Amino acid sequence: MIRNILIVDDDKIWLRLVQKKFDKYRETFSVIVAKDGMEAVEKLKQHAVSLVVTDMQMPRMDGLSLLAHLSAHYPEVHVIVVTAYSTPKLKKAVLERGGAGYIEKPFVVEDLAEKITRILKKESEGGVLQTVPLEMFIQLIEMEQKTSTIRVYNKVSGKKGVLFFKNGELMDARLPGLEGKSAAYEIFSWDEVTMAIQDECAVNKKKIDKDLQAILLDAMRLKDESSGPDGFEEEDGLVERNNDEEDDLDLFGESSREPENRSTDNDIKQMLRDEKGVYDVRQDNTHLPMIKTVEAIGNLIGAGPLKACFLSKGELKDIIVVPGENATAISVDPTAPRDRIIETLKR
Repeated sequence: MIRNILIVDDDKIWLRLVQKKFDKYRETFSVIVAKDGMEAVEKLKQHAVSLVVTDMQMPRMDGLSLLAHLSAHYPEVHVIVVTAYSTPKLKKAVLERGGAGYIEKPFVVEDLAEKITRILKKESEGGVLQTVPLEMFIQLIEMEQKTSTIRVYNKVSGKKGVLFFKNGELMDARLPGLEGKSAAYEIFSWDEVTMAIQDECAVNKKKIDKDLQAILLDAMRLKDESSGPDGFEEEDGLVERNNDEEDDLDLFGESSREPENRSTDNDIKQMLRDEKGVYDVRQDNTHLPMIKTVEAIGNLIGAGPLKACFLSKGELKDIIVVPGENATAISVDPTAPRDRIIETLKR
């Protein structure tokens, strides 16, 4: 995933020189420029930026003021400060305000590029996912109570967003021009995404007061409303059936064909005999590809062996899937105590 770098300096000649020099790094990052701090603030509203390189001495808003603005409104954005008037006191002030790097003029552009690529590499230290469904990954983050910053790239629209999780709680979400729940709704509605995961979260104040599951359901509802009736999508005058509604799948993602093996896991039935809201327990291998995906994600974030996973599609029933040689699917009411059921299954 190519990240955006914002370079801020009132020296137009220097800006053009850096842009030209950085052209050979275009497969790693793209460059956006601003002539001072005020213009940089506007560019931050328009673009998803991973890193800012800023000069200190500028008209209207100087580097320290921009650094303070970034710390307050974009804590996830890394900052490298460039200055021709370095002093130990200034360097200390920059680092205390959250600067990730410090470089003195004159310098070799390749040295700055090395600093940038090193920071961007750390930004994705948790890994990059290309083919994993966003909803599935987010629910695993919640279940495992992970702390992460997830940068999401929409392959279809080219939009970029950021999700902030602390101990499994969704703290905030950002898109150019959107924050909080509004940004989360849009990000969660994306289908084809790439995710870069960083194992830390710079947001300390929770800005989204709604439950994550409720937000996911709302996002799915909004996405459904944007599609045609009865799950059909209209495109170029044609009506096509959704890929996730194959002829042999019912509304709950379960096979409508008779499975080859009708035997169920009697041990699981016995474990859940006293739980309310459990409709059905049976073998269903249509979920095996999903199980493999979740296990791969679990390995990536160090979650340990998969014992059970919860699948919510905003329908009348939810599914809890238990891995094994033959996967076991448990149909439950959305109001059922899923956390307690999953804890029981993990024993």
